[in-house]
Amino acid sequence: MPTKADLKRLANPVKLKVRRGDKVMIIAGKDKGKTGFIAAVSPKENKVIVLAENPENAEQPLPLNTVIKHRKAKQQGERSARIALPAPLNISNVMVLDPKTGEPTRVGRRKEGDKLVRYAKKSGTTIKNVD
Repeated sequence: MPTKADLKRLANPVKLKVRRGDKVMIIAGKDKGKTGFIAAVSPKENKVIVLAENPENAEQPLPLNTVIKHRKAKQQGERSARIALPAPLNISNVMVLDPKTGEPTRVGRRKEGDKLVRYAKKSGTTIKNVD
């Protein structure tokens, strides 16, 4: 049976400050200081997956906050392998990059006309939705 806190959280879902496609900097963890873009957001778990742009192959981005998964050979001629997979980061460990200066900034919300938009608190610049 869900607790009272769970029911309250389900009734008023948290609005996240980050969206898929946002340019972010990792501010905590083993990849602290690295920049990339958000590939996936999981609001229920407060997690994001961050990938970095690959200069050699633009179609295949590099994972940040990687974990190594060992794959055992299943057949006789097959080889075992170590695969690098992106691990999810907590949303609190990433900051959106300011579109004007490129520095990490907090995100706010304000009304512009009849729309609610996100803006960078350092410069006041509106953050465009990449989706």
